[in-house]
Amino acid sequence: MINIDELKFDEKGLIPAIVVDAVTKRVLTLAYMNRESLEISIEKGLTCFWSRSRQELWLKGETSGNYQHIVSITADCDKDALTVVVERDGPACHLGTDSCFENALYQSEDRHEFSYEGLMNLIEGRKTEQKEGSYTTYLFQKGLDKILKKIGEESTEVIIAAKAEDRNETVYEIADLAYHVMVLMIEAGISLEDIHKELASRHVIDHKVKQEKMTK
Repeated sequence: MINIDELKFDEKGLIPAIVVDAVTKRVLTLAYMNRESLEISIEKGLTCFWSRSRQELWLKGETSGNYQHIVSITADCDKDALTVVVERDGPACHLGTDSCFENALYQSEDRHEFSYEGLMNLIEGRKTEQKEGSYTTYLFQKGLDKILKKIGEESTEVIIAAKAEDRNETVYEIADLAYHVMVLMIEAGISLEDIHKELASRHVIDHKVKQEKMTK
């Protein structure tokens, strides 16, 4: 761990802070902190920035309610920039969007970005737009029982592939299972953040149990 005294603030006493969503890993915004706002951020566990336009401290969410709860703050190798990983209560951008970075400038024709969040959005779109010929839409049209049946079938396929010690086939079947579970999540109104929070809470419990065993 380093301390604030080791950071390199610029000639105006500021340091850039790249805010990242703890769940999606998406960049939410680029803001600036001075020493005081950084100290407040650490003390409160909430992002506090220095507004260059208003020339004042700015506790994110103080007026909007869209607080950003800090998970971690990390400095780069030169100690002149920060990444701040947060769990957010609402949109990061003042325009009401999840991220301030929404204006696409370039997209490669050969390389495509994948994220679980993006896949969830696509699956949700198949439910709301009911695209003809879509297998995902077909599952939603057939309803919960069909979705659960597919999850059962795919779970069996994972077991068979794993038992056969066929790594490639196991990866393929796990991907199929994950997709159908995500369909169920959309059907049941469960978000990736819900799962993230549940797993995170179990990690804390598991960590405590391990510590207790080590001290005995």
